[in-house]
Amino acid sequence: MAMTLRLTEAEQEALKARADAEGISMQEAARRAVREFVARSDHRDRVEHAARRVMDAHADALRRLGE
Repeated sequence: MAMTLRLTEAEQEALKARADAEGISMQEAARRAVREFVARSDHRDRVEHAARRVMDAHADALRRLGE
């Protein structure tokens, strides 16, 4: 799937500098950033879900600890 990514001049310069430092294309650097963003967001969602389950399962104990 193709898409157009519009960046500010500063963003493009930063992306080019980072890509050059890594020895990769700007496209590969952007693709890596997208994958990292998705993975980090998925992880955060899983942690939040697990925390809710723990809080629900131990609501009484947590309430008593707060007293």
